Amino acid sequence: MAEIMKVVTRNMDVPDQHTIAVAMQNGAYEQLKKALEMTPDAIIEEVKKSGLRGRGGAGFPAGLKWSFVPKQAPKPKYMCVNADEGEPGTFKDRVIMSKDPHLLVEGILIACYAIGIRDAYIYIRGEFVEPANILQKAIDEAYEKGFIGENILGKDFTCHITVHRGAGAYVCGEETGLIESLEGKRGQPRLKPPFPAVVGAFQGPTVVNNVETLANVPRIFEHGADWFAAIGVEKNSGTRLFGISGHVNKPGVYELPMGTPIRELIELAGGVRGGRKIKAVVPGGSSAPALTPDQLDTQMSFDALGAIGSMGGSGGVIVMDETTNLVCVLTRLLEFYAHESCGQCTPCREGVAWLKKIMQRIRRGQGKIEDIDLMLEVAGNIMGNTLCPLGDAAAMPTRGFLTKFRAEFEAFIKSGANAEGTPMAGEGAVQVSVPAAE
Repeated sequence: MAEIMKVVTRNMDVPDQHTIAVAMQNGAYEQLKKALEMTPDAIIEEVKKSGLRGRGGAGFPAGLKWSFVPKQAPKPKYMCVNADEGEPGTFKDRVIMSKDPHLLVEGILIACYAIGIRDAYIYIRGEFVEPANILQKAIDEAYEKGFIGENILGKDFTCHITVHRGAGAYVCGEETGLIESLEGKRGQPRLKPPFPAVVGAFQGPTVVNNVETLANVPRIFEHGADWFAAIGVEKNSGTRLFGISGHVNKPGVYELPMGTPIRELIELAGGVRGGRKIKAVVPGGSSAPALTPDQLDTQMSFDALGAIGSMGGSGGVIVMDETTNLVCVLTRLLEFYAHESCGQCTPCREGVAWLKKIMQRIRRGQGKIEDIDLMLEVAGNIMGNTLCPLGDAAAMPTRGFLTKFRAEFEAFIKSGANAEGTPMAGEGAVQVSVPAAE
């Protein structure tokens, strides 16, 4: 079985690690001192060499993203830290901010020095009251110690960090929607190009990085890019924080090398509750197409999951046992995505709402077999036709559930069962007998 490897989470069990006094005893800001003795270009090359990929969803190489920002720009450059974490089933970034906020702050400062940024904004989900308060306290302490502010550590480097609390909109987890909200506008995605690296926050070049991505940066400089690159699998280096929930005995956040098979992660989480069989596993937050039991030996890496039609996404793993009613699951997901659509794009605004209404009708026992093909057609017309990935985030699990578990949906429709108001799984859930495959 895979073993937990603590890189980002190394000090998170240390009492009071969120305070600067304890954090500094455990090496906080030592890598910032080291980075300030390097050239910005050398820092970016080290991150590129490490193979660090974004941990927010898309898995884009972090160093490459930093290099896209023009060295000379007529407007100031900005860093936006995506701490919105609105993907259902995802809960790893808030752990970093609550348990070891100085690790994140140090990563931000190293990145800002490398790119030539003077102002960084941490866009944190409004509901994260406790993490936001802990993070703000950590930033205040770092200002007092001279790690943030003017002429940091006596060097020609000035950087300010601001915590910005969002209003809790899922679409603001998309980088341009985040930027619009940060600027005080309605949180709606922008048309791209131009991309944020050229025209982002306040019309200046902007880098948007996830919390976990930046928390890896000090560790890379502590041990070296080669050390980091040797962890995990090819083109998927380092560890990843997986938030596993659902029908497991020990839900929580587990840090494992990239490429760990899903089955081993579930075993680390104590196996399936009640010794039941697995029906489906969502590998990367609710927008990732679910996997079937025969796919549990797939590596948890961006590339391996992409190769089988799913994605690593936000690292949120949701395990569903054999008692789960997938009609209830898909209805709930589509209700969420329809509610969170900003309404800017017609395919998303109308299409996701349409999918939701069809599923609600099926759940009430009023569905028709042809509804399945209709939903697949609607989802296909949403995919790739919106300004941001929210429409795709609704269409992908719709297509995944309806194609991989079509027999269950057909059986439910034929039975005329009414699952309105019933739980997704466990006692009281509507169960439908699915005929065995011929």
